[in-house]
Amino acid sequence: MEVQILEADYLVIGSGAMGMAFVDTLLTETDATIIMVDMHGKPGGHWNNAYPFVTLHQPSNFYGVGSKELSKGRKDEIGLNIGLNELASGAEVSAYFDEVMNHHFLTSGRVQYFPMCKYTGNNQFTSLTSEQTFSVKVNKRLVDATYLNTSVPSTHKPNFTMADDIDFIALNDLPRVAKAPEQYVVVGGGKTGIDACLWLLEKQVNPDNISWVMPRDAWLMDRRNTQPTQEFFFDTIGAQANQMEALAQASSVSDLFNKLESTGVLVRLDTQIEPEMYHGATISQQELTQLRRIKHVIRQGRVTHLAKGEITLEQGSQEVAENALFIDCSASAIGDRKSLPVFNDDKITLQTIRIIQPVFSAALIAHIEAAYENDHQKNALSQVVPLPNKSTDWLTVNAAFMKNQYIWSQDKSLQKWLYFNRLDGFSKMVADVSPNDEDKQALLKRLRGNVPKAMENMMRLIASLETKEKELSHV
Repeated sequence: MEVQILEADYLVIGSGAMGMAFVDTLLTETDATIIMVDMHGKPGGHWNNAYPFVTLHQPSNFYGVGSKELSKGRKDEIGLNIGLNELASGAEVSAYFDEVMNHHFLTSGRVQYFPMCKYTGNNQFTSLTSEQTFSVKVNKRLVDATYLNTSVPSTHKPNFTMADDIDFIALNDLPRVAKAPEQYVVVGGGKTGIDACLWLLEKQVNPDNISWVMPRDAWLMDRRNTQPTQEFFFDTIGAQANQMEALAQASSVSDLFNKLESTGVLVRLDTQIEPEMYHGATISQQELTQLRRIKHVIRQGRVTHLAKGEITLEQGSQEVAENALFIDCSASAIGDRKSLPVFNDDKITLQTIRIIQPVFSAALIAHIEAAYENDHQKNALSQVVPLPNKSTDWLTVNAAFMKNQYIWSQDKSLQKWLYFNRLDGFSKMVADVSPNDEDKQALLKRLRGNVPKAMENMMRLIASLETKEKELSHV
């Protein structure tokens, strides 16, 4: 079959959330032509494989693409997110990206979309359905929107072994359970494990019939502190002020986390267990209350083998019911990828440049590509904020994030872009505070007043961690 030749300014690999946010900004701010390639049949990336009851864990207000609102501008009136800005369901997110593609991107006449196609390198891709190969003349850049490689339960291969005769399902299949087992065993302590436990409890499963395998406890963010609307100003900006004050005053890393918890910046499932993980997941207080009803939490490291009646773990074993249903929530959304320069000659590699905000990061990278002159300048504005994994990564990612925020604050045109971009979430909230609002101005003064000392002390705390790691490596 003859290779078909195409031409565009940008070849974007991946039509997931980051790819979509990048292209949306590029369409808005340039006259570029774009080809998008993705192995899925529809846009949305990992949302195509999401479990049926998944929702965003951040408010819908600042998710999606910059040009089209995902949120309907309402608060949840029922459920465990009650009183907070709505969280879009997986179905809503998928429909949203489909609409953006079909009624904005494609109708622009500047985007060509090739679903069900695999990128093979050298600006070539092949259709999975026809084996037709395409070669693209790329006038400007190749854009890799797949680098962070989000893992989801339905496509994840467990890293433990299991007997053939056990009942084992991916989280996606949980709503298809037709007969209640004697015991549900949730394998995984991250956001998917949280979602599985909350779903079971919501469906009237007795918490005593749930066992939760939690290799590492996590520090979580109180979702009330992530609301981007003026109604929640004192919660959101108050949490940021508390965080800055804790950073400025902490005498040690342990003292820092104690301060963050005591002021409500971070929460944990069990106040007697020191968390070893931080992925930036959010949780409501109502959800936290429900999860604490589950008393059988297995903390013996990762699973190594599952068998009828028994779980073998890194630090021991646990008996379970013979007919236990094992629910796999062990996929990690945190890809093990080293940071690369975002801009590198003829390639852009999309990564997070603000802490745990991938779509905002992708949109800002597109703006930087459109508005600035050379890769040195562009990379200076796009320093990667790595996705956190272990608990102490909270420090290093916040240090990288604050460094970027300072650099952006020195650029007036970029500040204006942040103010008007809905994916930013918080710049407009702060900028719109009236000079006459004494309470809000006092809070902002407390926040800003602690920044210099916080940055200085943060560097000291990070250095203490590095020293400790070196000492442990020589033991």
